Amino acid sequence: MPIGEFGGAPPLATEGSPVLTTPMYWMYEMAHASLNPARAVTDATKILFQNPMNPWAHTEVGKSVAAACELFERTTRRYGKPEWGIDDTEVNGIRVPVEIRPVWEKPFCKLLYFDRKFTRPLRSPQPRVLIVAPMSGHYATLLRGTVEAFLPAHEVYITDWADARMVPLSEGRFDLDDYIDYVIEMLHVLGGNTHVMAVCQPSVPVVAAVSIMEARRDPFVPTSMTLMGGPIDTRRNPTAVNKVAQERGIDWFRNTVITKVPFPHPGMMRDVYPGFLQLNGFISMNLDRHMDAHKRLFANLVKGDGDLVDKHRDFYDEYLAVMDLPAEYYLQTVDTVFVKHALPKGEMTHRGTRVDPSKITRVALMTVEGEKDDISGLGQTEATHGLCSSIPDHRRVHYVQKGVGHYGVFNGSRFKSEIMPRIHDFMVSAANPKAALALAAE
Repeated sequence: MPIGEFGGAPPLATEGSPVLTTPMYWMYEMAHASLNPARAVTDATKILFQNPMNPWAHTEVGKSVAAACELFERTTRRYGKPEWGIDDTEVNGIRVPVEIRPVWEKPFCKLLYFDRKFTRPLRSPQPRVLIVAPMSGHYATLLRGTVEAFLPAHEVYITDWADARMVPLSEGRFDLDDYIDYVIEMLHVLGGNTHVMAVCQPSVPVVAAVSIMEARRDPFVPTSMTLMGGPIDTRRNPTAVNKVAQERGIDWFRNTVITKVPFPHPGMMRDVYPGFLQLNGFISMNLDRHMDAHKRLFANLVKGDGDLVDKHRDFYDEYLAVMDLPAEYYLQTVDTVFVKHALPKGEMTHRGTRVDPSKITRVALMTVEGEKDDISGLGQTEATHGLCSSIPDHRRVHYVQKGVGHYGVFNGSRFKSEIMPRIHDFMVSAANPKAALALAAE
């Protein structure tokens, strides 16, 4: 990720020395493989004690054995990329089938289009939205609820980032400059009259991409830009996540969490921040809560409470599915956003050119924050307004949702009932350059 005067991507520790960087990932793979015989025995035992012809299946002991087997299977499983599971939506009171297909693709990303198959055309076009999903460990399917909320009244596109371990080394590196280029290319593919929405981590590269497009007077600049819980200026109300990055510095991350993809994955020998280490970090922050959730799963399996069991499965099937991140991208994001605060200081560059958000004049701006966000603290996203000083006041909105944390900013009941309608009103109003947007914040 070349960041101007910082002189390109930080060099990886032991660059070119796979003997020192690979064993951590190899040991993880071997440990996972070594559990396969135990998993096979456990699966057979579970089937035995769930068979209605087995008298033990109807006893407390039998149900407890089957529940223990499921817990072992779920805690030792490698979770693959989840399915979107969006087959239809409701538009103007009518159920409409949805086809998900890629409309643009590069080695590290696909642009997915949720094509609603109308039997007759709409009376008027609906806002076209490009949702830029986080490239921060989880798959884009984490925003399934976000997409579902937009589909009834919007034409929806979303970035589907690739798992770095699945990208061959021959495809080259991927850094922050590439990320910004990808966003600009996608906006060009969509051909203008598009609203872009960044969820959390993409806020910085999206602001950079729009700033660059405005400086170039690009005709495909988006109509509006919505930033949700993004770390624009992490000096404001720093959270525990921000403080860790600031205190440890980039060298700690470079030396501690970067490793090489082992055989037999397609991305063998690529430098990555592996998903299993990310997951360890996710879980360790709230270990007690996750342990309690699995204790409840055991109890509910024994009781036969199918609804609660299904809710647990749905959540953890998504939560435990993680992907590897390209080392160049990860390290520069940490360095640029959390350590050096390059964007708010005016020091961030893209391929040698300074990123200047004050160049943004044609794009309406909305920022959304959660009152209880413990990832991006209050004020970090709002800081965008100070950087985008050339956007007229009547073309900007800031909204704080009471009572929600980071996840609630873009998903859940309050997002659907309180945040989503405001974003929709903002996007509709933004299509009129003279419209006032203040009502969206009320």
